[in-house]
Amino acid sequence: MTAPRSPEKPRMKILPAAFAVASVVCLGVAATAQSLPDIENGRYALSPVGDGVVRLDTRTGSVSTCNNSGSGWACYVVPDERAAMDAEIGRLQAENEKLKADLAAREPTVGGKIDEPLPKQDSLKPPTPKAEAERKIEIPLPSDQDVDRVMAFLERAWRRLVEIAGRMQKDLSSGKI
Repeated sequence: MTAPRSPEKPRMKILPAAFAVASVVCLGVAATAQSLPDIENGRYALSPVGDGVVRLDTRTGSVSTCNNSGSGWACYVVPDERAAMDAEIGRLQAENEKLKADLAAREPTVGGKIDEPLPKQDSLKPPTPKAEAERKIEIPLPSDQDVDRVMAFLERAWRRLVEIAGRMQKDLSSGKI
């Protein structure tokens, strides 16, 4: 049989282990509390990121990235795209107003209502004929050289046709066809 164990021995082994775990947890919390930037009366909300934290100012809405760079924590404001967009919209509106004023200064505006209506134009109605001089179409006539070339071509074509007809007549009389 084995000898019964005394209840004091297991308790002695657990106590130092629990103490060590509690010490590590307390030191970790203390180190974390010392390394993060101060939170001023709940004004800032912090979210951890890879190499630091992102800080949101709950009063102004500005966002900053905070990093621990050896000499201490430094926070840099993240550029606000909304503010840049609002500034650009304001600039464009001012430029638009200036251009409208310049245009109004250059072109006189029509004052008052015109009593007689503007004439309507019918798109299906043919346009009115222009003056006789404007309607003349001139067709250039061929030159003598062009006429000679056409006549030479027709003469050659006629001779070939006559030759073909003569050959056909010979072939018919000789019985080849």
